[in-house]
Amino acid sequence: MTPDRFDPPQASRLSAIRQNEAPFPAVPEHNFQVRRITLIALLIAAIVLPCAYVATMAFNDLHARMADATDSTLSTVRVAEEHALKVFDMNETLDARIVDLTQGLDDKGIRAKEAGIHEKLRTMGGGYPQVAAVSIFGRQGDLLVTSRFYPAPALSIADREDFTGIREGKDLEHVSKVITGHVVGEQLFDTGVERHAADGSFAGVVSVALRPSYFDAFYRELLGGSDSTPMIMSLIRMDGAILAHYPRRPREPVAMPPNSPLAEALAQGRRAGVVRMRSDLDSDNVILAYRRVGAYPVYVSCGYRTSAIWAAWYRHLSVLILSMFTPSIVLWCVIWLSLRRLGAEEEAWERWQAEASMRRSIESAYRQSRKMEALGNLVGSVAHDFNNLLMIISANAQIVRRRGTPGLDRELLAIERALKSGQSLTRQLLGVARKQPLRNETLALERWLPACSELLRASLGAKVSLVMDIGNEVWPMRVDVAELELALINIAVNARDAMPSGGRFTVRAANINFPHEDGFPLTGDFVQLALEDTGGGMPPDVLARAFEPLFTTKPNGMGTGLGLPQVFAFCERSGGLAALDSAIGAGTSVRLYLPRATTALEAELPTDPGVEESGVPQGLRILLVEDNDEVAAGTEALLQMMGHQVTCVFNADTALRLFDDAHARQARTGEPLPFDLVLSDIHMPGTLNGIDLAEAVLTFHTKLPVILVTGYAEELDRARHVNVRVLSKPFDVALLEKLLQAIQRDLAQAAADPAATAHPGGLAV
Repeated sequence: MTPDRFDPPQASRLSAIRQNEAPFPAVPEHNFQVRRITLIALLIAAIVLPCAYVATMAFNDLHARMADATDSTLSTVRVAEEHALKVFDMNETLDARIVDLTQGLDDKGIRAKEAGIHEKLRTMGGGYPQVAAVSIFGRQGDLLVTSRFYPAPALSIADREDFTGIREGKDLEHVSKVITGHVVGEQLFDTGVERHAADGSFAGVVSVALRPSYFDAFYRELLGGSDSTPMIMSLIRMDGAILAHYPRRPREPVAMPPNSPLAEALAQGRRAGVVRMRSDLDSDNVILAYRRVGAYPVYVSCGYRTSAIWAAWYRHLSVLILSMFTPSIVLWCVIWLSLRRLGAEEEAWERWQAEASMRRSIESAYRQSRKMEALGNLVGSVAHDFNNLLMIISANAQIVRRRGTPGLDRELLAIERALKSGQSLTRQLLGVARKQPLRNETLALERWLPACSELLRASLGAKVSLVMDIGNEVWPMRVDVAELELALINIAVNARDAMPSGGRFTVRAANINFPHEDGFPLTGDFVQLALEDTGGGMPPDVLARAFEPLFTTKPNGMGTGLGLPQVFAFCERSGGLAALDSAIGAGTSVRLYLPRATTALEAELPTDPGVEESGVPQGLRILLVEDNDEVAAGTEALLQMMGHQVTCVFNADTALRLFDDAHARQARTGEPLPFDLVLSDIHMPGTLNGIDLAEAVLTFHTKLPVILVTGYAEELDRARHVNVRVLSKPFDVALLEKLLQAIQRDLAQAAADPAATAHPGGLAV
């Protein structure tokens, strides 16, 4: 917003005040956004890093556990394979010795030597815990000799798969499936070799029955001797038939499913490997290592339950999560609380900054107000003297016009136009000097501002958009509507000049209270009217002088330097204050603080004298009280041209002495007062002013009408309470003539009706 001011030499007092003013300390800046981003980054890092660390550790731990389980199964299955290989090699040696023992004997020969053979079989097989029985079967599968019983019971294995398989030359059947032995009556599996007759034909089978429980016990010890071990071990025939298994199965041995990974590996003839599969015997997923036992059709396998791996991993993960996230959660809570506190701090900071900005603006405006008092007195004195000069010119111009001097109409019109311009400038100067009369009334802003929007748009021009932000709860104000309208126009014009390329002009209104304890220059309820533009803003040196009268940054002829000073003076005379905020590139905000209306609107006195111009008697006796000789001479001449008798005195003290003398004569002789009307200036030298004179005249027994002339607002307010007619300088002579005609008519009516009282009420014009 460009200030509308001009810069003449200032009085020495004002210069001293400006030099002694210390700048209000600037509010330090706090970069809340950087702090918020930092805290959010810390929060994200505090969440992501522990999670990433835990995920990495958990992943590595799971893979390590899987690898350790695999290594354990591989190392264990090697031990089991060596053990099984020794057992089967021992069985093969035992079978060979028995075959040698029965060499050359047929079934009858074996039966004939049963006792000796039985004893030898018992001796050979009795020293091995894994051997359940050593038996010899004949060509037809009949039991010939056994190490367990003598004589051998009548049994036949002619229908068993292992017997028929050996007879038919099947290598697989040299190790039978797990069966319940008829001889020993317990679960076992046979390892057998065939016997040949002298001609090389099949002569029977030598069988060594092995106990699966022996392998189960060995596997138990190998795995740690506990049933809760996470590992399992099996002895499996090549076709998938399970010969031994630890832990013990709750049901009879079964074969592996033909579609399992291990069954497929065995079918392909692989000697060793590791597979992952579902174990139906243990109802669990396992990592299974397997190895073939030498050249025998048997495999050993060692499995590690994955459920045990996962359980151990979950336990370790729980400890890891607890150890990592307990302090992390505390850190998250601290950062989250810090973010909340930062939000509250930012909100409080913004409120404090807004209040500090408002305080700076108001205190700056208050200091400006105090500084402007001296300049106001100077401007007021100049305006008053200038007013008197205008009155002299106006009076003499009217005299020339009334005398009808030919050939001067053009010159008189030019003088009258200049007089009107001078009168307008004088009113502006008096307004800035706080001496322009105000006509305050109660105003509802939410209804008045929309009606004023068209006037503002016209002042802003087509390039600037107008935004109204007025609520429905804004308090009513007590202001001079015309002065408020002029203030808004002045601000709008400055905003338009500050935005030559266009912009936005915003009008906002809000209620505000200044408590007494806060120490503001203002106290009580006010309406804040904020007017903001998006222009280039003011530099600090211009902002410091923005409200000074006659200061302007506009080119010559473009501004009078009285726009913003009028705004400032209007607000202060209304009982409020005007504050200005601006910065380069940030636009300008003018805030008007106007007092809240607390009482009902007082009845305004009529401004229209309402006089009839016909049938008016002439010749009033007027006492003219004016301290300026030329103003008095011009006014006296005009009044005489109107047909009135004029007595002129130069101050109120002299006028009151005249009345005292007249009252003394009236008391002695009964002679009436020599005047019908008092026409007096208010501001005069002497002990009394015009208002004091009017108050004294109104106390007379004979009530005389009084007309006061002034240009000062404070005098006008006091004059209204005296209940007299008041003319605001500079006034129109035609208006004075109408007032005099009205007084003449009132006096004529009073003379015709003595019971009536000629005491017209006060009138401000």
